[in-house]
Amino acid sequence: MKKAAIALFVVACAGPAEGQIFRFAREQMIRYTAENPFDRFADGRPKAPDAILERVKSLSIEEAWGLMRNKGYTQQYAGDMRILHPGRKLVGRAVTAQYLPLRPDLQKAVDADAQAAGFPRGVNQRVIDQLQLNDVPVVDLMGAGDGHNFGGDNLHAAIYGVTRTGAVVDGTIRDVEGIFALPTQVYFRAPNPAAVSGVVLAGINIPVKVGNAIVMPGDIVLGDRTGVVFIPPQLVEQILDAAETTHIHDEWTKAKFLTGKYKASDLYGGPLSPELQKEYDEYLKKRLAERKR
Repeated sequence: MKKAAIALFVVACAGPAEGQIFRFAREQMIRYTAENPFDRFADGRPKAPDAILERVKSLSIEEAWGLMRNKGYTQQYAGDMRILHPGRKLVGRAVTAQYLPLRPDLQKAVDADAQAAGFPRGVNQRVIDQLQLNDVPVVDLMGAGDGHNFGGDNLHAAIYGVTRTGAVVDGTIRDVEGIFALPTQVYFRAPNPAAVSGVVLAGINIPVKVGNAIVMPGDIVLGDRTGVVFIPPQLVEQILDAAETTHIHDEWTKAKFLTGKYKASDLYGGPLSPELQKEYDEYLKKRLAERKR
């Protein structure tokens, strides 16, 4: 009940003009994502550069999660989800969508606003038609349940065709055999043969909750075998810079361990000996110089 009330308050704040119940006005988007350091889309959604997204593909969940927690962002990880293609990463900019249980008078008003704004009749298509290259739809469909569905193989082909990414669905997907054959990546709660029903789309590009994670429009989505995290744009460059040093440290540490000459405590969990610290410092300096070329 509390979650639904928050959602309705947020979308209602956008005002009645042009079907804005579905989304923040541009000025609201900018205000609610004020720390974004990058350009923005026409509607104000943060637009992390493609080059940043490419670098994010080298990150692990743990690297991003640790720095976010240290900065006070403790609710950015969604786990316990099924992964369509384990081992394939998902990276992109979040386009958020929130669904609520069907209520006839709410649906009537939403549908009228959608028609006035030129949205399609299909509920899921209203989200998918907003997508652009490198977007990832992040969908709060209230968990698994009959009708809590965000598309089958046709709609996920449409998503991948325009975004070249995939989707995060706190709900179900259908036609999993067909979706599995696509080059997409999808995080979802469960498969279910039922099409979308019994729900109303209350908001697009507003704050949503997926599992325990709070997701803002324009957050950078990173999914791997562990689960999925949502990185605020203002933190991504700090995470990438810290991860670069971590990668080099892990590279050096694992190479030393694989020689079989060191105990775990020699290289991990405590300070290095002066000799090893000197060796590592020289290695770090060399590798950082190589990466800048």
